[in-house]
Amino acid sequence: MRIGKVEIRSLGGGPGCLLMIVASLVLSVVATVCVNIFFRT
Repeated sequence: MRIGKVEIRSLGGGPGCLLMIVASLVLSVVATVCVNIFFRT
């Protein structure tokens, strides 16, 4: 992917890109759960 003069390449090609997306989703869910637990107590 190219933004202006900067080219961004995903780590490890296709599988690395998919892994980064999955990791992002998992971390997002974990962060949401942690914030909910923190504010409930």
